[in-house]
Amino acid sequence: MAKKKSKSKSELTDALAGELAENINKQFKGQNYKTAFFLEGDDDAPTNVHEWVSTGSSILDLAISNRPNGGFPVGRITEVTGLEASGKSLLAAHSLAETQKKGGLAVYIDTEAATSPEFLQAIGVDLKSMLYVPLETIEEIFETIETIVENVRKSDKDRLVTIIVDSVMGASTKIEMDAEYDKDGYATSKSIILSKAMRKVTNWIARERICLVFTNQLRTKLGVSFGDPWTTSGGKALPFHSSVRLRLKSVGQIKAKVNGKDVPVGIKTRCLVIKNRMGPPLRSVDYDIYFDSGIDNYGGWLTTMKDFKIVTQGGAWYTYQDIDLDTGEVLSEVKFLSKDFAEKVINKEMRDRLYMRICNEYIFKYRANVDGGIDDVSVDDEVINEEG
Repeated sequence: MAKKKSKSKSELTDALAGELAENINKQFKGQNYKTAFFLEGDDDAPTNVHEWVSTGSSILDLAISNRPNGGFPVGRITEVTGLEASGKSLLAAHSLAETQKKGGLAVYIDTEAATSPEFLQAIGVDLKSMLYVPLETIEEIFETIETIVENVRKSDKDRLVTIIVDSVMGASTKIEMDAEYDKDGYATSKSIILSKAMRKVTNWIARERICLVFTNQLRTKLGVSFGDPWTTSGGKALPFHSSVRLRLKSVGQIKAKVNGKDVPVGIKTRCLVIKNRMGPPLRSVDYDIYFDSGIDNYGGWLTTMKDFKIVTQGGAWYTYQDIDLDTGEVLSEVKFLSKDFAEKVINKEMRDRLYMRICNEYIFKYRANVDGGIDDVSVDDEVINEEG
């Protein structure tokens, strides 16, 4: 009797994918609901991120996405945390301006009633086309998100939508809002409701062209002597479901002469990528925020160039050699002070070459394990039996 030929791995996975799709279609009454994907060569897989919304800082975009022209991932959830006055709302608002540049819909859900229209305009947000929604409770936030997206999809199913929720800390719950001021015991209600909401929307967001950004304030843990002393409002659901988590910290002031007197005109901010499913985590980026114009995109370039020795420093002066990326030929040599750096990169061709040099140095290269896989690892059965 002839031995039956076994299926190859490719044939087996194809058959399995087809069977899963057929069963799901029966369950959803023929709605052609796709449930099985191949992560290589299948662009429809919800785990693939095809689009990014800039944060306003191109170096921070690199740190998050680990690729040129990145930023906040579309189809994923991002949480921006930090202490007060560290630039959380500003960073989120920059994504609204970048969304509008792409022709997308910008939605600002405000739980603190503290938004400045003048400042939003200063960073490039078109207030006439931005949807501003003041809300009070977590329940209203997620009901509104679903309503907005459903209505947008009826008119334009492929339109980019960026929604920022500013902030989780400022949102209450319906139970808490109906309670008296002297009543206690509602501290966990926000965590429970937020946990349910995140389980409901995470996969739904992944199938849509939606960038969802939450801001949240850091709070000090009580009685912590070792380890991370910070926590955030709303429990662990949002940190768990977020694909990207940022932590902002103000590290200094920027001063300028105004009428002969030194006056603060901005702050220096450090952003730590504490969680990242898009690239390597725990990268730190410094950038400048000016009170009249927002994030200085080129302010973080010089620090990165110094770190990777793209520029050399002698005293207060920096030297940069502009090279042809294809041939390595030195095209020009530029000397400048740090305050004049932005003026030196105004030339678009030079700026593009400089950006690609930064990308080549900064982007983390993954290394495939070609020496062997799990099948090549030997296991001692006696040890397993002894240890249970």
